[in-house]
Amino acid sequence: MGKKSQRNRKEAHPFLTEFMDYIYVIIGSALVAISFNVFLLPNEVASGGVSGISTILFGLFEWKPAFVQWAFNIPLFIAGVVLLGKNFGLKSAVGTIFLPFVVYLTEDWEAWTMNPLLGSLFGGILVGLGLGIVFRGKASTGGTDLAAQIITKFTGLTLGTSIALIDGMIVLAAAVVFDIERGLYALIGLYVTSKTIDLVQVGFGRSKLVYIITTKQMEIRDAIYEDVDRGVTKLTATGGYTDSERPILMVVVHQTEFTKLKQVVKNIDPAAFVIVSDASEVLGEGFKRA
Repeated sequence: MGKKSQRNRKEAHPFLTEFMDYIYVIIGSALVAISFNVFLLPNEVASGGVSGISTILFGLFEWKPAFVQWAFNIPLFIAGVVLLGKNFGLKSAVGTIFLPFVVYLTEDWEAWTMNPLLGSLFGGILVGLGLGIVFRGKASTGGTDLAAQIITKFTGLTLGTSIALIDGMIVLAAAVVFDIERGLYALIGLYVTSKTIDLVQVGFGRSKLVYIITTKQMEIRDAIYEDVDRGVTKLTATGGYTDSERPILMVVVHQTEFTKLKQVVKNIDPAAFVIVSDASEVLGEGFKRA
């Protein structure tokens, strides 16, 4: 009976994971849509993507943004499946359809600010938060991301370049349709969105990746084990000048532990050569679970 219960739990786990992915897509899409209606659209901030196109078309012709987004998202999703030969999955289809739906439901909400700078900043943050959550659900909201992938396939441009070109043209169009100032606000919103997505993906925690080159590697290794309580990885390297083997100790510590690690190394070998870099995300024992 116990084994059967364990087996049932194992079978239920993938279902629960898949279910949570859909919850992420729905919540993230809703946040993007709400941000569009309360921050970006009222302030004419067209910060890239299909939402930026719908903002421009609303300013020109007063076309309902939700219908414009559906008109772009659905054909782009179909084109992505046909031309790229990929199965983008049901989750991405949900995001593609659900986001404009929430835009439609919340189109009568009052703007939370009519200051374009605040609209671009907080709109960018909320859009980035929503997209980051959607990406955590291993999906997308379609739109110009798919267009960029199609361009990449048929032109050889990198994906980053393709996205930058599309968003750049949208921002430029916003500057022409509205004014240059609105175009600059759109750039601010675009930048804040990208940074917020990164923050959602890797989290607030920051760790340090430290390489230590020393002639007292055994003493330093033992001190790190005892005083810092962190694991150490020994890498084999060859000195460029001496052409002799020289071990390198690699350690990953939380930012709050770095001062202690630095002091440990300094106390044992003041002449040690230490290289420090940021580690945006660390998965494993003692850090974040995968």
